[in-house]
Amino acid sequence: MTNEQIAQDLVAQFGEDNIFGIVENYGLLNVTTTTDTIVPLMHYLYQHPTFKFQFLTDLGGIHFPDVPSHEFGVIYHLHSLENNVRLIIKLYVTRENIVVPTITGLYACANWMEREAFDFYGILFSGHPKMERILNAEDMDYHPMRKEYPLEDATRQDKIDALFGR
Repeated sequence: MTNEQIAQDLVAQFGEDNIFGIVENYGLLNVTTTTDTIVPLMHYLYQHPTFKFQFLTDLGGIHFPDVPSHEFGVIYHLHSLENNVRLIIKLYVTRENIVVPTITGLYACANWMEREAFDFYGILFSGHPKMERILNAEDMDYHPMRKEYPLEDATRQDKIDALFGR
């Protein structure tokens, strides 16, 4: 089973409008999909008699504030233990609609991963059984991993260039 075979099968099953951005980085197949396709795609990959992507290695949020219509995204890392093949699936959403369907019905481990993506990026997972913060304080009114905040406190006095001989 090669990455090209997987890519061709996914395009044949879901169409070029739903499976696109196909690239191979460091031997890992990367595909991009849509929010409407992610749940059927995950079920297809899980139940496929050959592929058997039955292990969700990781799920994480991303934020690209300067990319119109792709400001937020979710990256899924799947692994077929039987075939020892990995697959990365990406999807992007806009700032106006930061909602992605949950995959907790298929991968129970996605529960905490989706909560973490919500906690840090504010990505909502529709249908999630307990969409609330998992690591940060419940009363926080922001999502700290968004690239909307300065990297350093401009009022700090211990980082003045003159103190470092610059």
